Amino acid sequence: MRWMHLRFEAPLAAFGGEVIDARGVIRDFPAQSMLTGLFGNALGWTRAMKAEHQALQDRIVFAAAHDDDLDLRRFTDYQTAQLGKADKAWTTRGMPVGRESAASTLSGAHQRWRDYHSDLRLSLVVRLEPAEPTPRLEELADALRRPARPLFLGRKPCLPSAEIFRTWVAEADARSALSAVLPAGRECYAIWPHSETAEGAHATRLITDERNWASGLHGGARRVCTGRVAAREDPR
Repeated sequence: MRWMHLRFEAPLAAFGGEVIDARGVIRDFPAQSMLTGLFGNALGWTRAMKAEHQALQDRIVFAAAHDDDLDLRRFTDYQTAQLGKADKAWTTRGMPVGRESAASTLSGAHQRWRDYHSDLRLSLVVRLEPAEPTPRLEELADALRRPARPLFLGRKPCLPSAEIFRTWVAEADARSALSAVLPAGRECYAIWPHSETAEGAHATRLITDERNWASGLHGGARRVCTGRVAAREDPR
């Protein structure tokens, strides 16, 4: 099977998880929906192209590994905003926050906490199943080389510091493809689809990282493996 080798390198990145009101948490690895959005942005797609995003998300198969898995660096950014007049702030309670009286602003600042990865270095391998409908893997690679719009890794402040697409890899499954692209001599913390292989897994679990692009909500679940993957001694 043919895989794209991608690299995420950035001072800041945010692999978003389930947001609970003011706290924007992150996961260890990018979500299926985040990769879909990244590819769609590179292709120049708009948010109105819901069917195209859904079809692409359903085809993505990927695995990822951190270079520096012993110290996944994170920090929390504290943010405030002053809301005035008819301004509203979204919450997961379904009740927007706004002015409590006729005053021109809220009595206090509107507060938010956002988690980020720092000094990110992540290797990924990606293929599409099935391979033939457009966009094909080659089209995604071309779009990442010459994106229609600026790309970001999770949130808009998270700009990549290096080219994302690197090369092509031919391997039978995601874990083998990941092993072929890891830095020499490394054994890294990784994630890969359980449907590809469970070999070498330290744990398997269900995660919710897909988006229903018609409704805009996240749902469903897929089984993944996590564990350590060693770089192959004879990289191709």
